[in-house]
Amino acid sequence: MDIARKDVARGRRRRRLIYALAGLAGVVAITTGVSRLRPATPRVERSTAWVDTVKRGEMLRQVRGLGTLQPEEIRLIPAMTEGRVEKILVRPGTLVDPDTILVVLSNPQVQQEALDAEFQLKAAEAELVAVRVRRQSEYLNQKAEVARAREESSLAQVRAQTDEELHKFGVISELNLKASKGAAQQLGTRAEIEEQRLSNSARELEAQVSVQQARVAQLRALHNLARTQLNALKIRAGIRGVLQSLALNGQSLQVGQQVGAGATIATVAQPERLKAELRIAETQAKEISLGQPASIDTRNGVAPGKVVRIDPAVQNGTVTVDVALDGPLPPGARPDLSVDGTIGLERLQHVLYVGRPAFGKENGTAGIFKLEQDGSHARRVQVQLGRSSVNMIEIVNGLKEGDRVILSDMSQWDNYDRIRLE
Repeated sequence: MDIARKDVARGRRRRRLIYALAGLAGVVAITTGVSRLRPATPRVERSTAWVDTVKRGEMLRQVRGLGTLQPEEIRLIPAMTEGRVEKILVRPGTLVDPDTILVVLSNPQVQQEALDAEFQLKAAEAELVAVRVRRQSEYLNQKAEVARAREESSLAQVRAQTDEELHKFGVISELNLKASKGAAQQLGTRAEIEEQRLSNSARELEAQVSVQQARVAQLRALHNLARTQLNALKIRAGIRGVLQSLALNGQSLQVGQQVGAGATIATVAQPERLKAELRIAETQAKEISLGQPASIDTRNGVAPGKVVRIDPAVQNGTVTVDVALDGPLPPGARPDLSVDGTIGLERLQHVLYVGRPAFGKENGTAGIFKLEQDGSHARRVQVQLGRSSVNMIEIVNGLKEGDRVILSDMSQWDNYDRIRLE
């Protein structure tokens, strides 16, 4: 008969409890230890890291913007007279002179008006000649009458003087003497009247000629206007330059199109006088002022210049800044060429600066990895940034001269304070 041993069963349960408590304690210890472990230092390829050294000295603040080259002088050429396009003699891209005919228009009404004005002017000029001849003839006839009246008056006066002497000797009677004096006086008055008629005839001649001259001047002005309108059917460049476009209402000009008076159909620009129109971000344009130096990169060379105009309006988040180019243009410079412009704002003396980090903002704070002494590890430090330029930024606090920092995008390592470069 088996006898149950209670002490053996009790010891077995005790051992199981001890083992369970020991296992639980081990799990807790392992969990606590693992939680206290620091994450492994991530490895970063050195070739992907852009490393720069903090420097102290002069820092040139600049802003950059993209833009295009534009002519300083652009002539928009309108059609001064309504007409239909007959010929297109020059195509865009051609070098033209002021008298180069670009387009020939036709307008029968304008041509007829020019002929009518020419014939009316010629008729008026002929009438002016006729008036002068006719009035001159009348003037000469009146002048002859004056000469005849003077001669008759002179003869009558001589006769009256003679009769007076004869009357003294009793040769002629008193009645004959009075008749002789009366005739002399009458002829003298007639001579004076004829002289007044001659003077009035001269003034009348001048007046009639002046009237006809005014008529001729009026018709000549109308003729000149008609000729100007006729000549305007031949549209000329007006300036020396390059024909930029031939278009009507945004469409290429075609033979046969009807063109209204005042419609712009051509654009001529001077390619040797170009300026750069840069589009600067509105946040960077607040410090730009007239006269600041600039450099324009055309991809074939760099041209110096200066700021000559700042657009007061903001369009699509940018401000248009005009830069006048100094000196000869780089090869290949032409209107509408895309350029990259840099404008100098100021020179900062004796400041700490470094290349501009990927995510560094002006007057802000950024976490930047600074290389340690071994050059193989980098630790994140908080850096206070100051004024910025295109490729550089001022260091206010957090770094010192000679520190080497990583400026490339390290956002994927935001959860780490230390990295290893390999």
